[in-house]
Amino acid sequence: MKILPLALLFALAFAADAMAEPWSEREVTVDGGLAPLHGTLTLPEGDGPVDAALILPGSGPTDRNGNFPEGNNNSLRLLARSLGDAGIASLRIDKRGVGASAQAAPKEEDLRAETYVDDAVQWLEFLDKEPRIRRLYLIGHSEGALLATLAAQKKPVAGLVLIAAIGRPAPDVLREQVATGNMEPQLRQASDTILAKLERGETHEEVPGQLDALYRPSVQPYLISWFKYDPAAELAKLSMPVLLIRGTHDLQVRQADADALAAARPDATLLAIEEMNHVLKIAPADRAENIRFYSDPGAPLAPGLADAITDFISKMTAP
Repeated sequence: MKILPLALLFALAFAADAMAEPWSEREVTVDGGLAPLHGTLTLPEGDGPVDAALILPGSGPTDRNGNFPEGNNNSLRLLARSLGDAGIASLRIDKRGVGASAQAAPKEEDLRAETYVDDAVQWLEFLDKEPRIRRLYLIGHSEGALLATLAAQKKPVAGLVLIAAIGRPAPDVLREQVATGNMEPQLRQASDTILAKLERGETHEEVPGQLDALYRPSVQPYLISWFKYDPAAELAKLSMPVLLIRGTHDLQVRQADADALAAARPDATLLAIEEMNHVLKIAPADRAENIRFYSDPGAPLAPGLADAITDFISKMTAP
């Protein structure tokens, strides 16, 4: 009997596993001006036409897979591959300044919310040119939900999926977080003063050191550009089908947010996934245990999430 070398056995096993997937992935880029923007295109096997979703990640340094410095959870990678299993293509991206797109970052004081919106439109145009892509969809997670909403105003898509989306203006959310936190009264008052100025489109130079992470002068132009948008009002401007998804154990998004978005689009489909947290995993309601799943890439995607998105897309593309 012939004995195969161990390295060859591993190579054969890896190849067999890769062949078992009903999709393939490849690195793709678009022109980011300062440097290329990078993403991963997940494409179902075969030659026939497929629908495709652009997946926009949440706030801060969140990469294409849904990971950030304090949390490696692979949520968006799991979502993309689950959609691929169902025959739906997807493109998940590293935002400008994040991951492989780090070199495309402008100076912080030059960054605007519209920068990310324009990048999303460029990615949609990239998908539009892919030979097998039939219809385009947008999936936005957390802050990415607002960016998806704004991008859809510039380049209409067949449908919009908003997951863990804030439904109120960002200053209202920040005020709520400050009010319910353990911040000293004088810092809370300083935060309210700064927020009020930023809402008026004015910068504030003297920022207490304890608030620097939130309001440092270099980030204030971005905050001003973000604060002017009311997510519910922006969603009401769109006419394409909308799917709103929230997790009942999401620590960062309230039921009131989903209700505000649903009120703006009464024809939208609103779905609550029991026990799903902000990073799309099943997690306990206890805060410490819930946050533990932010750094658990091995925890599976919440059951029902990918199925709901697949059903939403499939119903619109059925003959």
